[in-house]
Amino acid sequence: MHTPSGAALAPVLPSRYDTVADILPGLESVAPGDEHSVWLYDALLGPHSADIVRYLGLARATGGPVLDLGSGAGRLAVPFARHGFAVEAVDRDAAALERLEAWARRIGPQVAELIVTTRADLTELRLHGSYRLALLAGAMVSAVPPKARPGLLREIASHLDTGGALALDYTAHLLPGLVAEPQRTWAFQVPRFDGIDEWVVARQVFDLRAMSERITYYAARTGKLSTERAVLTTDKWIVDPEHLAAELHSAGLHIEGRRRHRIDERTESVLLVCRTDD
Repeated sequence: MHTPSGAALAPVLPSRYDTVADILPGLESVAPGDEHSVWLYDALLGPHSADIVRYLGLARATGGPVLDLGSGAGRLAVPFARHGFAVEAVDRDAAALERLEAWARRIGPQVAELIVTTRADLTELRLHGSYRLALLAGAMVSAVPPKARPGLLREIASHLDTGGALALDYTAHLLPGLVAEPQRTWAFQVPRFDGIDEWVVARQVFDLRAMSERITYYAARTGKLSTERAVLTTDKWIVDPEHLAAELHSAGLHIEGRRRHRIDERTESVLLVCRTDD
């Protein structure tokens, strides 16, 4: 939703906020974006960028082809292709896939020819190829409704070659922390290089009964002549590690490796590497 300068939107930038975020809450489940949200989308994915190195290392161990689920505009798919891996990039957002393809073409045919794009919602995914490595990166698993997640994991596992791997990451919230602080506020500046000054306040609200969270982003974008205000909302699910482990096991996958990174005293990022049960 976008509002013209001066329209009522309260508040866009409060005088006080809880913290300036180093790790930003992401847009994993936001509805397909538009041209106005490109910069914000890229900024919110930025904190995940270090995972490219880890996932590339895993791809070198497994080989390709690689399945990038929730690929967006190619944050992982294009670098993988640049390193010689055949990649199928799956996303529900047609505009994001167009950006991915344009980026690959700009690099050259040697990259573009290694990438196949598929427009699909992960809740209705039907695969046709076989893969050595599947990725649910950038906390994409939290965008999948809990009822749909077991079916998605079974679909992925059934299309992994023998010895293939599924790698995924998610944000793990400690329940006592959520009970103590079910609402959080973040503020940050969006890095832009087009003459627009953009600030965002993100309000994160957890619903423990539904095991879900909602993040609303209030953005103020100031150019030379006017200020635009925009609101983006994303809904996602809180991942229960025990439930996820059981779902992986039921899909025929076992957790081979687990890596944790503490974000703060309430939250950590978890990376799982899962192998097929041969």
